[in-house]
Amino acid sequence: MANEAWTVKRILEWTRGYLERKGEEHPRLSAEWLISDVTGLSRVQIYMNFDKPLTSSELDAMHDAVVRRGRGEPLQYVTGEMPFRHIVLHCERGVLIPRPETEVLVDAALEGVDAATLTFPAILGEVPEPVQDKAADENAEGALPQDDLPVEKDDTPVGEDVEPAVPAEPPVLVEPGCRVLEIGTGTGCIALSIASERPGTRVVATDLSPQAVALATRNRDALGLEHAVSVVEGDLASAVDPELMGTFSVLVSNPPYIPSAVVPTLPQEVIGYEPGLALDGGEDGLDVFRRILELAPRALAPGGMLCCELFEDNVGTAAELVRAQGGWASAEVREDLTHRPRVLVAVREG
Repeated sequence: MANEAWTVKRILEWTRGYLERKGEEHPRLSAEWLISDVTGLSRVQIYMNFDKPLTSSELDAMHDAVVRRGRGEPLQYVTGEMPFRHIVLHCERGVLIPRPETEVLVDAALEGVDAATLTFPAILGEVPEPVQDKAADENAEGALPQDDLPVEKDDTPVGEDVEPAVPAEPPVLVEPGCRVLEIGTGTGCIALSIASERPGTRVVATDLSPQAVALATRNRDALGLEHAVSVVEGDLASAVDPELMGTFSVLVSNPPYIPSAVVPTLPQEVIGYEPGLALDGGEDGLDVFRRILELAPRALAPGGMLCCELFEDNVGTAAELVRAQGGWASAEVREDLTHRPRVLVAVREG
């Protein structure tokens, strides 16, 4: 048995059993995810390659990953990536891991994008340089003197106009669309989902954490969204170009919203690894939300939408704060995927 090869099947079963004994809620799924990350096999390919032996380097990587997961480190930090809606994001310790319920927040923001009436022209790239005639750029070496070159006969009939060359068109980098402001971007999951699912939308994404800004920027570049999403470091909208304030059709945020007294009761997998700055929302969980609400009338265009993910026990209070502020045509609370009240959606008077 000691000389038995560590095949995909064997490592899958061993990892499943190990994680199950460690209290893993979904041990087989976690085992599949770890094997996929180490070997590059998809979950389907894992079951089509049961007899494939792992290399020594794959075994070493698998051992490290299983130990980390067994200690309770979030799977997304162990593998360094996670899927979110239609994109795959890099994840790292120190930046909040995107949650499935945040997809409901993105859905609400997309409604605001689709309803936007304020749009901006396309963003164009530079006009490409005209292609030079190769003969025109030849070196003098080996070329005939100009006087010795044969003269080509011009067969163009007299009086007939020659069509001018059509100038090159600049490439369209971003289609016409509206502007979205995201506060507290983290991995960039919200901003990048909006930009990828609604081409033409320009998103400004902010975060107070330099590490989050760097990670969101890497995710943006990996998805080829450099021209659609700007990632800036700053508190709320402090780093946003003042000229853009009042032009955003949507302000979206997943701010820290867990009441301080509730934070210590969260699973160890959360409070032991994820940044407290992204979790603790103060005494009632609404400290950051109140600041966002104060900012919203200055950031949003008339008829613009505010979307915030909040704690199930304080999102109703947040809706009352919106109504009390005035200037809002509507304010409603929506449920997440587990049917808990989660997302506040408010629309400015237009």
